[in-house]
Amino acid sequence: MTFRTLSHIVGAVALAAVLPATAFAQDEASAEAASITPQVKSRDLSGTFGGQRINYTATIKENVLSSNDGTPEAVIVTTSYVKRPRDTSRPVFFIYNGGPGSGSVWLQMGAWGPKRVAIPSDARDDGAPPYPILDNPESLLDVADLVFIDPPGTGFSYLTDEGDPEKYYGLEQDARAVATVIRRWINDNGRWNSPKYLGGESYGTTRTAMVVRELEGATYNDVGLNGLILVSTILDFAAREPTPGNEMAYVMALPNMATAAYYYGKATAPSVEAIAEEARKFAIGPYVTALLKGQDLSAAERAIVRAELARLTGLSETYLDQAELRVTPQRFYKELLRDRGLTIGRLDSRYTGTDYDDAGESPDNDPSFYGIDAGYTAAINSWARDTLGFETDREYQAIGSDPGRNWDWTLSGRGRGAYLNVAPFIGDAMRQNSQLRTFVGQGWYDFATPFFGAEYSLNRIGIPQDRVEFHYYDAGHMMYIRDEDRAKLSADIRAFIRNR
Repeated sequence: MTFRTLSHIVGAVALAAVLPATAFAQDEASAEAASITPQVKSRDLSGTFGGQRINYTATIKENVLSSNDGTPEAVIVTTSYVKRPRDTSRPVFFIYNGGPGSGSVWLQMGAWGPKRVAIPSDARDDGAPPYPILDNPESLLDVADLVFIDPPGTGFSYLTDEGDPEKYYGLEQDARAVATVIRRWINDNGRWNSPKYLGGESYGTTRTAMVVRELEGATYNDVGLNGLILVSTILDFAAREPTPGNEMAYVMALPNMATAAYYYGKATAPSVEAIAEEARKFAIGPYVTALLKGQDLSAAERAIVRAELARLTGLSETYLDQAELRVTPQRFYKELLRDRGLTIGRLDSRYTGTDYDDAGESPDNDPSFYGIDAGYTAAINSWARDTLGFETDREYQAIGSDPGRNWDWTLSGRGRGAYLNVAPFIGDAMRQNSQLRTFVGQGWYDFATPFFGAEYSLNRIGIPQDRVEFHYYDAGHMMYIRDEDRAKLSADIRAFIRNR
């Protein structure tokens, strides 16, 4: 017997011994997956919101999404706050955050949930625990029941071992899953004829455009909506991507550079609103004209544009000349306060950080993110686990990495290299629903989703302008961090919901 023959015999025997165990393990895993019992925890609570005393039920629930053969694929956690006694005439507001990969913690524990985490309002970092968890009088529970949704890979939500990331992580895939959970919640709670609002923050505004397409246009079982609430809006991705040759990215970012320069005394104007308007007019006038001329721009024109660009941004003409009049936000974060040894934040340029050294051309990190994340993560875990009684060994994913790195950014039927802009889906929904309105809230100091980019994407043709309203705040991406703006944001949305 040769060594090869012996090896084959041994291998065959070993394989025969392993196969039954493997098959059994697979059967056991399938049986375990098929037997997922959704966890539901509820508590009756009360609080004062918008000046009204409200009794409500807080419910944290696992929603299992399965394949056609019944195999569980995804578990999506919702946290709902519903006024008692149940009133089906009340609006329902479905809420999520962005990322993709971000849990609903930010809006839930920062803006509209019945409790909030207290972190510094003046752009200082949140320091170390304990972080106070306070009653939130700005919660919207006085005007609507609230349903916070954590899509797969965010918060406590997850894909099962049988769940395929390609089926859930993507523009269209994510929207289908979220729309399914919304339809299920409406059905389970008897709220088909209640007024309905849909919205989120950051990528959550992108998700809103995709989900409204699913709810109002993808089937014959439409879910009519009363309003879309967009906070820190990103709909047109191509217009803000600073790929060489894409001049619109510099145009979109310029007004934010001007407001940041104004905040730090590097540019002068009567107010932040005034500097923003000056920058808007310059951006879509002389500046974009100069950029589009490319190398045909004359020296005289270049000098005029460079001088005004320096006045608005606080950067030197020498630096602007070296950058060919095109400064990326990453460079701006480092350059604006280089003379002070500081960088500024991306999510909120009111925050400053100190890098390892001052010589680089971009910051080591974003001080407006690491300045707040610990407080929010501690708060949602304390609230969900200790107060609502949710039991899990899973870590709460405030910013989950799996969705983002596996995200499918393509839209079916759009062709190769399609221009990624989901704003037309909002226009479609508004033209087909004459009572659908859109609320847009933007921070002056938000580079992640610039206010001028939101304005640009939503004033394109096909979007009814008489039903779109803009509101502005003296903070950044998460304007509710600032106490005054949290109150203003909630008051503005209360008015929006009441005015249906």
